[in-house]
This record gives sequence, C-alpha cells and structure tokens, in this order.
Amino acid sequence: MHVQEDNQPYDEINVTPMLDLAYVLLVIFIIMTTASVQGVKVELPKTAVSSSLAKPGTKAVTVARNGDVFLDAYPVTMEQLDLRLAQYLAANPALSIVIKGDGQAQYAKVMEVMELLKRNGITDLGLATTRAQR
Repeated sequence: MHVQEDNQPYDEINVTPMLDLAYVLLVIFIIMTTASVQGVKVELPKTAVSSSLAKPGTKAVTVARNGDVFLDAYPVTMEQLDLRLAQYLAANPALSIVIKGDGQAQYAKVMEVMELLKRNGITDLGLATTRAQR
C-alpha cells in the first residue's frame, strides 16, 4: 500500500476494519441466537420441590397460558409435535421430556400433551415447577 507522489488515490482498499466489524457482528448474532433458543417464558406452578432440565438431551414441551404448544422454543401444532417426537425417539430411544405448563394454562391442554407422549411410548417425563417461597 503506497501513495504516489502526485496525489493519486491508493492502489488497494484496506479491508481489515471491515473484517473486524464483520467478526464482531457475527459474534453478536451467535450470542443473541443462542440466548433466544433457551425456551418460552411461562409462569410455572409453585411446589415445594423444583425440577430442572439437568439431564442432557432433554427436550422441553411448553404449554403457554393461551394454549399454544412449543417444542423447545419453536411453536408447533399437536400433529407437528407428534411427528417431531417420533423422529427424536427414533434417534434416541431414551428420550427425556419436560413439560413446562403455565400455571394459568388449561389443564386439558397439558393432559393432551401427556397423552401424546404416552402414545409415542415416552415414559421418561417430568413436569417443570418453581420452588415455592416459604
């Protein structure tokens, strides 16, 4: 990179600052994407014992207050949930599921999800709650 003596423009463009910006934006998008995939926020019922998603490979089925169903953080219909769970079960026969039902959600919708899990032969399941204040 050099400047000619008679005030001619540069021969090359310095792209290093542009690459630095691109890398910073890439890191920000990666962080934002992984942070948003954690799940759907619901108000869990309060119990004396709190459960967690401690087991690796555990999938979360969330029932929102309005009855919407999510697999991990993605909205699904009951038919889509059935298909996806069958695929996950084929890949991992020891599939674990945690049902995260909002405390104000309709009980019938949570039971519908539990019946779907039973039909697919998934027996390793739990219900997520939060610890009650004493």
